[in-house]
Amino acid sequence: MLEKVRKRAMSSFGEDLCVTVPSLFRCPISLDLMKSPVSLSTGVTYDRSSIQKWLDGGHNTCPATMQVLNSRDFVPNHTLHRLIQIWSESANEVLSASVPSKDQARELIAEMRRGSDSASATATEKLEQVARFGAESDENRRYLIRLDGFAALLVDLICNNADRDLAEQALKIAAATFSGEDSEARKLKDCVPSLLTFLQTSSSSDAKIAAAQVLEIIASDAESKTQISEHESLQTQLVKLVDQATDSTLLEAVLACLASLSLAKRVRVKLVRLGLVAKLANLLTSEKISVATTERVLKLMETVSSCEEGRREICEHPNCIPWILTKTMKVSTAATEHAVTILWSVCYLFRDQEAQEAVERNNGLTKILLVLQSNCAAGVRQMAGDLLKIFRVNSKSCLWSYDTKTSHIMPF
Repeated sequence: MLEKVRKRAMSSFGEDLCVTVPSLFRCPISLDLMKSPVSLSTGVTYDRSSIQKWLDGGHNTCPATMQVLNSRDFVPNHTLHRLIQIWSESANEVLSASVPSKDQARELIAEMRRGSDSASATATEKLEQVARFGAESDENRRYLIRLDGFAALLVDLICNNADRDLAEQALKIAAATFSGEDSEARKLKDCVPSLLTFLQTSSSSDAKIAAAQVLEIIASDAESKTQISEHESLQTQLVKLVDQATDSTLLEAVLACLASLSLAKRVRVKLVRLGLVAKLANLLTSEKISVATTERVLKLMETVSSCEEGRREICEHPNCIPWILTKTMKVSTAATEHAVTILWSVCYLFRDQEAQEAVERNNGLTKILLVLQSNCAAGVRQMAGDLLKIFRVNSKSCLWSYDTKTSHIMPF
């Protein structure tokens, strides 16, 4: 029951449609309803999975207070867990009472398509009921996707409705309901011009997040990627949001969208020319950047490093290689993989002299050795070994006799 309420209460449809989760019950890291609250030695409580991921990433501080931890152990907060269970049972009763049935959801959509409402407020209420139905379960979400006329209704509301609030609500439902694997999601490509308008003019971060998410869904289709590549103003706006977004959730949604779009070489080159690499490098220098955002930044930079224009920007930017090196360790397994792949691409695969010199100047060999010492994946280990081979090592270096097949090393 707790997981069911968590999904519904934290759904992308917005808290105004569901039950507001008390701040005490939210994990300070994920902001989700806690399933297994545990307390650190600092007295701050987190969801077990979130704090475990933080500690596994090499951190030795409390995320909320940034105090150095005397102990990495945590204690289950049984009292808070019980309070969350009691609240969840009560919230589930409220939610269940307001969720329409499948027949009611189908009729609501049919009424909206017929345009039988004389007042937009009535249409908004009906759309909110449909949102509650979709948030109830994955089965309901799939039912809406298959329902004839549902996707067309959302497209019409997003593109043609003069009521901005209603259009934003339809946009949020589209983002929460569809995935790139749904064939019906292709109909959303007609919304691309409207999505640009939301990204440019909306005062709501939630609406911008939903617009970026819908773009990512659309971009999973090759034909749609081609269509999006013609909208250079859309790509320009997304790149602007990389350093303009003050909401971390919006930033992550934009980065995820750009990562999907950049899989098309045509788009990738345009994004580089719009200054994406410099903006990504600036993000890496921020002390406030989260682990999730770091992973997305490096993943996107890895993608653009596969084109000549992207590699050139990475190599010529004064801070890019140095800051990529700082992310090779003590961030996360994914960050290490992306960082090493970027270095391998520019230094080993394409033998860029500037990049090689930047690695040497910034103590990169030591960091590569540390990656080899770590419990990294076989592919990462191979790339790190390849990187060592390309650097000239003289007899005075501690690396002169180093064998890249060695499983454990002591470089100091």
